[in-house]
Amino acid sequence: MAVQSSTYFSTDEVRVVIVEDYKLTRVGLRYALNQIENINVIAEAESAEEGIEIIKKERPDVVLMDLGLPHMNGLEATMKIKEISPETQVVILTSHDREEEVLASFGSGATAYCLKDIDPQALSDVIKCAANGACWIDPTVAKMALKLFPRPENARFLSKNTNPDPKGHLTEREQEVLRLLVQGRSNTEIAKELIVSVHTAKAHVCSILQKLCVDDRVQAAVKAIKEGLVKA
Repeated sequence: MAVQSSTYFSTDEVRVVIVEDYKLTRVGLRYALNQIENINVIAEAESAEEGIEIIKKERPDVVLMDLGLPHMNGLEATMKIKEISPETQVVILTSHDREEEVLASFGSGATAYCLKDIDPQALSDVIKCAANGACWIDPTVAKMALKLFPRPENARFLSKNTNPDPKGHLTEREQEVLRLLVQGRSNTEIAKELIVSVHTAKAHVCSILQKLCVDDRVQAAVKAIKEGLVKA
C-alpha cells in the first residue's frame, strides 16, 4: 500500500489534530505541516483523553496519533475516536515497527501507519490520502501487511468459496453512491443527493474503490457498468 498520486487529493483544506505527549515533537509537527498547502493543524493534545475531548468538539478530518501515550494508549484512543467521530481518519505516527502494533493499529480503525522518521512532505501526502479514506502503510513495514492477503497458491481455492460478485460486498448506501458515480456526480453532488456530509460521501467513494479494487472513480464507473453492478 502506498501513497496515492497527487491527482487523487482533494483541494479542500484538511483539518488536523496532533495527539503526542512530547511537546517538542508536537511543536515540530505543527510547524512543518502548517507550511504545507491545504493542511491546517487546528489543535494539539498531550494525552489521549485531551485529544478525544478536542475531537468531540472539532471533528477534524485527520488525527495524527502517537501509540505510546500515558494512561490511555493510542490504540484505545483510536477506537474511541472512531466511535465518536467515524468520519475522522486516524494516522498512527510512531517510532515502533513491531508487527503486532501494525496489525493492531489497523484493527483499531486507523487508516495509515507511519514511522516518525518520515519526511514532512511525505507525511503531508499521507495525511491527504487519509483524508480521502485511502489506507497507507510505511514501506519499511509494508511486508507485514502482506500476511493479511492470501497466497497465490490459495487463490483458486478462495475463488470457489467466496462471492465473485463485487456488488455483494457493497452496502446498500455504497450501491447508491456507485450509481451516482456512474452518472459522473462529484462528491459534493453525491452528498447533496443523499443528504450526507461531503466527508461522508468521500468515505463511501473511497470504500467503493477499495472493494472494487480500482484506483479511481472512472475505473469504478467502468467496472460497475461492465459487470452490471448498476444500470448504465
